[in-house]
Amino acid sequence: MDFTLDDTQSEIAALAAKVLGAEDDPWRALAGSGLLALALPPDLEGDGLGVAEVSQVLTEVGRAAAPVPAYAALALGVLPVETLGTPAQRAEFLPPVAAGEGLLTAALHEPSAPLTADPAASARAANGKWLLDGVKTAVPYAAEATRILTPVTTPHGTAVYLVDPRADGVTLVPTRNSAGTPECTLRLDEVAVEEADLLFDRGAVAALHRFALAGALALGDGLVAGALALTVKHVGERAQFGRPLAAFQAVAGQIADVYVAARTVHLAVTSAVWRLAAGLDADAELDIAAYWLAEEAPKALAICHHLHGGVGVDETYPLHRYSSAVKDLGRALGGAAHRLGRLGERVAG
Repeated sequence: MDFTLDDTQSEIAALAAKVLGAEDDPWRALAGSGLLALALPPDLEGDGLGVAEVSQVLTEVGRAAAPVPAYAALALGVLPVETLGTPAQRAEFLPPVAAGEGLLTAALHEPSAPLTADPAASARAANGKWLLDGVKTAVPYAAEATRILTPVTTPHGTAVYLVDPRADGVTLVPTRNSAGTPECTLRLDEVAVEEADLLFDRGAVAALHRFALAGALALGDGLVAGALALTVKHVGERAQFGRPLAAFQAVAGQIADVYVAARTVHLAVTSAVWRLAAGLDADAELDIAAYWLAEEAPKALAICHHLHGGVGVDETYPLHRYSSAVKDLGRALGGAAHRLGRLGERVAG
């Protein structure tokens, strides 16, 4: 099946590309253009759109390798809160994100357990409140966020709580990543939360993971496409022995490999996001696309660096932003081996 963008999504993609390419402060520019409010309901001055349209913004953020917290704010925050939250939660937390003045994020990973569906972090009732304990790893923009969507296991199953990173019992330990963007390990030691902090219980962790995967895939699709475009431009302009690099058969073959990888990732991502946006069962497609991205994107970026030669490792040249972001995104997905294992479990089941 050939998946194409409708007019609305194409217009969103064009506007996002224009904003990201022309502004010194892309995050404020995204907010000013209304692109951060796409998924907000109309009563909160949003457009009432969903994951398909938000994914177009994330793809363009990836294509520009823009240093903005769009993935955390939109895929890990706005989409799940808008879908699962109460009217009061939506009214409190979504408008500041849309205005570029607040952030939301999610704590999806635990030690040696990426995107775990059965959190070791727990919640127990005590004195009319719930107390959270546990450790979460690789939480993007944790210190900057207003709330952290935190999956936990309760006596009644799994649930997601909105945790204030400044609450008593919360410890944030800064950690390093490839891109140098803010990231922390989150430690919870009897952190008291109210019922009003419960995002949703039944099925909330699975829904949060779906939005996280869709957002990561859209961002990764843009990163691979952007790196390919940058490399095509370089080999078309850089000359050796009086000829452009692109004129050499070996170079053309390697660029073709990156193109095939980019198109494969794009098709898999578009299929998965389309199914999720249409309300269909998208879990298998999300797992397939996540594997293709985790497997193919790092190899494609390695070829792009190779074809750039020494220019590719110059920090004043933008290619390192793409490769660093791809590394961090692959880690967020759990890596190619983990994604392949998930597919194996699906087939075996």
